[in-house]
Order: sequence, then C-alpha cells, then structure tokens
Amino acid sequence: MAQLVREVMTKNPVTLSSTASILDAAKKMKEGDIGGVIVTKNNQMCGIVTDRDIVVRAVAEEKNPQQITLEEVCSQDVTSVSPDDDVSKAVQLMRDKAVRRLPVTDKGKPVGIVSLGDLAQNLDRKSALGEISAKPPNK
Repeated sequence: MAQLVREVMTKNPVTLSSTASILDAAKKMKEGDIGGVIVTKNNQMCGIVTDRDIVVRAVAEEKNPQQITLEEVCSQDVTSVSPDDDVSKAVQLMRDKAVRRLPVTDKGKPVGIVSLGDLAQNLDRKSALGEISAKPPNK
C-alpha cells in the first residue's frame, strides 16, 4: 500500500534563521534530541544544517561557534519533498542524493522533516535500523 510522506514525517521541524549562530543550532539539536535544523531566510527554506556539518565545517576548522552563522555552514542545495509525495519518492531521493534527512515543504515553507530513521521505523520496523531508531536516545 502506498504511503504518503505526511504519514511518516516529523511535523513542525526545528527552524532557525540563516543569521543564527551554529551554537544556537547545536543547542536546539540538544534540546530536541535531533540531528538537523532547517535554515530559513525570509520565512522560506534556504538550507539545512546537521550536527555533522557543524563538526566538519566549523569545529574541525577551529571556528568560533558563537560567530559562525548557519548560512556559512549549511547545505544550501537542498532537495525536499512535499507532504503529498509518495514515501517511495523520499526513499529514492535519499538514495540518489546520499542524504539521511529530507525537509518536507509546502510552497517553500518547511512543514516537516523525514529521516532515514523515520522511514526505517515505518517501512521495516524489524530491520536493524528500524529497531535502533525506535529505541530511546542515549543520554
């Protein structure tokens, strides 16, 4: 049975302005126990930043996390899906683009995010990734 992205996505994704610092993003990620934040400019999605982006593009370069903006480290060529797209489209895009998270947008505005873990839990709960994704986070 076909399933829509809206059925598996995490609603109300965490968003921050492109002018916010990477420290702000890291704090939001810690608070929400999430690995990515959608970056916006003028209320429209302009990128996504992940915990790995912060580490590789800023911390490893010894940049000051209070001074580096999300715009400087986020991935700006972001592929997104619509809430009404079939889940198979999200899976294919993740494969093609080698990404673990896809923003879900409606008319350019972020309305959700679908992760590899979300898909594993909904499509193959008994897989290793599905079981790991269903467990409570390590603290």
